[in-house]
Amino acid sequence: MAELEKELNEEIPAQETEVTPEVDPWEEKYNAEHDAHLRLAAEYDNFRKRTVKEKEASYGNGKADAVAKLLPVYDNLERALNQPTEDAAYKKGVEMTMNELVKIFTGLGVEIFGNVGEEFDPNLHNAVMHIDSEELGENTIAMVFQKGFKIGDKVVRFAMVQVAN
Repeated sequence: MAELEKELNEEIPAQETEVTPEVDPWEEKYNAEHDAHLRLAAEYDNFRKRTVKEKEASYGNGKADAVAKLLPVYDNLERALNQPTEDAAYKKGVEMTMNELVKIFTGLGVEIFGNVGEEFDPNLHNAVMHIDSEELGENTIAMVFQKGFKIGDKVVRFAMVQVAN
C-alpha cells in the first residue's frame, strides 16, 4: 500500500497555489494607448517650451548682434565730441546724432556703463591699466577708454578701463 501511495504522489503533479488574475485584453490595450498618449502630450509640451525659449533667445541674440555692429559708430561719434572745434554747427550736429543714437539704444533696452568713479566689476569691465592713487578708493575706475554695453544680463561689449589700486 505504501508503494501505491508513492506512485500516486509521483504521477500527480503538484498544482500551483497562485491563481493568475484574468487580464482583460481591452484593458491592456487601453492602458498601453493611454500611456502612449500621455508620453506624446509630454513630448509636445517640452517641444513647445523649448521652441519658445529658442525664439526668445534668437531675438535677443539678433538684437545684441545689431547693437554690436553699431558700436563703432558710437565710438566715432564720442571721439568727434571730444575733439576741440571752432565750428559750433558741426559740434551741434554731432551732439544731435549722438543723442539720437543713445535714444535708439535706450529704446532697445541697451544699458551703457563704465564711468569714472564706479567700482570695478570684472564681469562688466576689462581692466587694461592699473594706477596707484590715494585720491581714488581701491578697485575704482580711474579712466574709461571705451564704454561698455549690455542688454539685460548679456554683455555686448565690456568696458575698457583703468583701475586704481
